[in-house]
Amino acid sequence: MLYRFKSRAAPDFVMLETHARQLLDIVGKPAAPQGIITVEQIPGAIAALEAALAREDSKPAPHNHDDHAVEGHDAEAENQHVGLHQRATPLLHMLKDSQAESKDVTWGT
Repeated sequence: MLYRFKSRAAPDFVMLETHARQLLDIVGKPAAPQGIITVEQIPGAIAALEAALAREDSKPAPHNHDDHAVEGHDAEAENQHVGLHQRATPLLHMLKDSQAESKDVTWGT
């Protein structure tokens, strides 16, 4: 399932359910099929995302410590891990743009 995030202050974006649920959990919202982050809630949501990103930045990068080679797996593929930073960036930008223009952020499936 896909989640579509919308705001009148920023372009829409779509995210896989797993990733959207993670971000909604971070900002303290239930991962319901529809929802809203009101203008009044945006500062807290931004702070929560930035705190989660700071925690992620302090962790060591994930590494595959398997002793067995996997056919077709190489160091380049291992370095393509998509972390919280890449997933959170679109929502963080939308929240900041929405805060600047006093617009709510909504989502739906």
